[in-house]
Amino acid sequence: MHTREAFLPDAERIHELISSYSTDGTLLPRTLAEICENVRDFIVLEETGKIIGCGALHLYGPHLAEIRSITVDHNFQKRGGGELLVQSLMSEAYKHQVSCICLFTRSPQFFAKLGFEGAQREDLPDKINKDCCVCPRYYCCDEVAMVRGELPRFAILPEPANFLVKLQI
Repeated sequence: MHTREAFLPDAERIHELISSYSTDGTLLPRTLAEICENVRDFIVLEETGKIIGCGALHLYGPHLAEIRSITVDHNFQKRGGGELLVQSLMSEAYKHQVSCICLFTRSPQFFAKLGFEGAQREDLPDKINKDCCVCPRYYCCDEVAMVRGELPRFAILPEPANFLVKLQI
């Protein structure tokens, strides 16, 4: 097994993998178009030339990156593929000199073994305001926020829309 960066032709397989875990709520569903737009965020896990897993690293800024969409084909579970994906994504975050890596999971024990610690959702406003606010489980989230590194001391939030029009007199 090895990881490599994903390329556009991998998007359909990435979509299949994520979809297989989104029907039960394990992962947020992603459209094929979303995956194509963000394919450069993904890495894939291969064995004998076949893609058997994937994961993505979303960069918010030097203060925060998120590991997301970690999945390994059901037939290849419990062989270290998930850990290999996470380690590869952490290496990518370190290459970008990101000071904190976050993730949201229903498997905190797995990520704790890799050095992640529990965190408060409120400590990660970039993530909450970008993705969580559109999640159907926003008010009843059962995922655990986890981080590795120094919690961000600031956030890069979207600019509020300016609805005021200045009148020139």
